[in-house]
Amino acid sequence: MGRFDPIRDTLPATVEHAAMDIVYIEGMTGHTVIGIDKSELHDAQPVRLSLAIGVPSLRACTTDCIDDTVNYAAVREAIHGLLASHGVQLLEALAERIAQMVIADFGAHWVRVTLAKPAKFADIEAVGVVIERRRASSADAGLGWFGLGYVPR
Repeated sequence: MGRFDPIRDTLPATVEHAAMDIVYIEGMTGHTVIGIDKSELHDAQPVRLSLAIGVPSLRACTTDCIDDTVNYAAVREAIHGLLASHGVQLLEALAERIAQMVIADFGAHWVRVTLAKPAKFADIEAVGVVIERRRASSADAGLGWFGLGYVPR
């Protein structure tokens, strides 16, 4: 897994063309119980996490006020809380929970979560997942009752 590059690894082409500012956390480490092997189900193991959090034009750029941006210290604390309590087995499911939390609790319009187990195999630096999620647009919310897959995008 390559290092997170906040310039190269920013918003994908599929995100709406509105300008986005990116707040990022790179190389966060934590410990959690995660996995499907019996040896992984009892003791916490290390995980490594990077986030890119996209929000429209941060007011903090002009106000210099922490309340006008994504507080990465608060995001870090929330992730550590989630690592202690999530109860899922797969990295994919944990990455999804992290992404949804960042969208719901921290106002992200787009998020990329890179989550890895650096110590899974002796001959591999890390295994993991990268997921991207975006906040549902108002158009998506209005058609939600149709169900996914029924409305062309």
